[in-house]
Amino acid sequence: MKLYNYFRSSASFRVRIALNLKGLAYDYLPVHLAKGEQKQAAFANVTSEGLVPVLELDDGRRLTQSMAIIEYLDETHPQPALLPADAPGRARVRALAQIVACEIHPLNNLRVLKYLAHELKVDEDAKNGWYRHWVRLGLQAYEAQLAARPGTFSHGDAPTLADCCLVPQIFNARRFDCDLSGLPRTLAAFDACMALDAFQRAQPSACPDAE
Repeated sequence: MKLYNYFRSSASFRVRIALNLKGLAYDYLPVHLAKGEQKQAAFANVTSEGLVPVLELDDGRRLTQSMAIIEYLDETHPQPALLPADAPGRARVRALAQIVACEIHPLNNLRVLKYLAHELKVDEDAKNGWYRHWVRLGLQAYEAQLAARPGTFSHGDAPTLADCCLVPQIFNARRFDCDLSGLPRTLAAFDACMALDAFQRAQPSACPDAE
């Protein structure tokens, strides 16, 4: 398999975690978003969406959107499972994952931040304030969900799809100096994840295109 991705992309980071947890080998193909490589013709031939990650399968088919890719990996390589066996558990894990992937990330990804700065002429302080506001709001909701149920990770005592989403978001939150106070369960789940080799090897500083 081949993974088109960018070392700082949280969506790419999610998929790298899932691949590592599954023990799946892949070729790392960097697409530098900050330099606009996703807009070049070569990448347009890979995906019309102009986004990373893209997972190219052994037969040449290409999958897009991190959440869909991770669920595909979980269906085709069931162990270790990233979704619980019970329907309520699966719903809870998907909801946790979507707090990050649907409520936080879309408002704060690179193209949105660039639009704020270049098109709406928002200054750096206001742009960072925007970022921090939505991260804080989303992680407070995440914390409230975790506080209602004990467990080492976001759901129980093994990492799930939710943790694949949480860890990259915490990395980005720290990079933007977000307020992470009052989130003990969330940060405990993050720390439990980062004690695992699969998460360590997926982090941005471990990527071959890291700057």
